[in-house]
Amino acid sequence: MAAGSGEPKRRVFAVSAVAAFVLAVAAWLLWPLAFGPDPTPAQGVPESEFVEVPVDGSDHDGDGISDSQDIVASARRYTATRPRYGSAYYEGGAPTDGRGVCTDLLAAALKGAGWDLQTLIDEDIKADPEAYEVDVPDPNIDYRRVRNVAVYLERHTTSLSLDPHDATAWRAGDIAVFRDHVAVVSDVRLPDGVPYLIHHEGPLQRAFEEDILTARSDLVGHYRMQ
Repeated sequence: MAAGSGEPKRRVFAVSAVAAFVLAVAAWLLWPLAFGPDPTPAQGVPESEFVEVPVDGSDHDGDGISDSQDIVASARRYTATRPRYGSAYYEGGAPTDGRGVCTDLLAAALKGAGWDLQTLIDEDIKADPEAYEVDVPDPNIDYRRVRNVAVYLERHTTSLSLDPHDATAWRAGDIAVFRDHVAVVSDVRLPDGVPYLIHHEGPLQRAFEEDILTARSDLVGHYRMQ
């Protein structure tokens, strides 16, 4: 009797251990739903280790800070607010409830460098609706659609190499376009020169700044504002 009395206790302990493990995994997976992705910048190799960064780079808004620095800094200011992932329609365009999608991050990043993506795309759609295949323009949502962003970038910016391993082709502040996603190129890279991307892709995303450029096979565009 004494030898067998420990069996129920062992079962209880095993069940408790499994339950604790399941709860820990669930908490880890669901953490971004409650608090948003981690906004901490990636820890890696500075861009300057791979490319010569111009001291007097282009400065669209004339604030004395290069466009690439402005775009990356503005992207990080946006992610520091830890927006939750969510797609909805908002009067005025930009989300007002602490939610957002990939194009909201891009719009915030570009606005910090002096480009109003909402106005730029709205004006371009009205000037050439056939290029966008838009019947009725809606400035509240058009600039938040990846397909419209891709059309605008192809028409009005510099198109660059799609090879993620071409270290000299990528610069901080560049824009990577995937089939249904957009991201901002970070100023931090992996040891092999592939840059991290700053992006907002889904509700379970762990961090805003991630190594995804070579992990995806749907890269369709690489652009630089001008």
